[in-house]
Amino acid sequence: MLYGGVKGLRIKSTDKRVFNIISIAFISCIALICVVPFLVVLSGSFTDEHSIIVNGFGIIPKVFSTHAYQVLFENFGQILKAYSVTIIVTLVGTLLGLFLISMTAFVLSLRSFEWANRFSFFFYFTTLFSGGLVPWYILCVQYLHFKQLPFVAMIVPYLFNVFYLLVMKSFMRSVPDAVIESATIDGAGYFRIFIRIILPITKPALATIGLFLALNYWNDWYLAFLYVNNSANYPLQFYLYRMINMANALRQLASASITTGGTFPQESIKMAMTIIAIGPIVFLYPFVQKYFVKGLTIGAVKG
Repeated sequence: MLYGGVKGLRIKSTDKRVFNIISIAFISCIALICVVPFLVVLSGSFTDEHSIIVNGFGIIPKVFSTHAYQVLFENFGQILKAYSVTIIVTLVGTLLGLFLISMTAFVLSLRSFEWANRFSFFFYFTTLFSGGLVPWYILCVQYLHFKQLPFVAMIVPYLFNVFYLLVMKSFMRSVPDAVIESATIDGAGYFRIFIRIILPITKPALATIGLFLALNYWNDWYLAFLYVNNSANYPLQFYLYRMINMANALRQLASASITTGGTFPQESIKMAMTIIAIGPIVFLYPFVQKYFVKGLTIGAVKG
């Protein structure tokens, strides 16, 4: 009997080892598939333009060149200004958006709120159709004066996302009623319960939605295209978008030349722009990754 039990444990141990090997190999392949495109972009940004045209892109530059970065950093002051605008918009928009979405979701998740389902349907109903681009543009320009308020124009439209609201509401619905009831018995108001109890418990959802909001703000160029006229207020993505359009126009003229000499590095400069644009936001993920796998109510209720 003892021998059979030991043999069974060995079989289970072997199966587990085989499963781990297969899982690690599969995940490694997926990670490699994700990393290779980034390496191609990075290599392309350091490859000579003529080499790209003749040989195409590769993981290792065939002819190393920093020409694309030299062209970009000729206007280093403007790039730095665009970076600062994007960082401000991303930070302010993400924090405000998280606060509004989570606070609304908390109210809708309360079972004591009789109108919760009606308001939830009202929010959901707005996602079924939109009023159209032209009425929205007229509202924003003539009545909200977004043309005179560039930072407001780049922050407000993305502050409230109904899909994120419904996700956050579902997450908060999983919080045991005993948590809120015990805090209410102790004399805490709903706002204090929200700040001191609900927000710490919902860190995984906040981290996930916060990352999505930050990506929306960081990658956006469309709102600046519509409402921002002053180049001093251009965000990074719109600034790079304009540079690409200028590069295309210069190439079509066929007589383009720059102060660094030679032809304009149109292909390599696109890769360099990509590296510059995605650099900071890539480092945001490790800070929120740990919250993705945390349980919702770990340590919230004892006994």
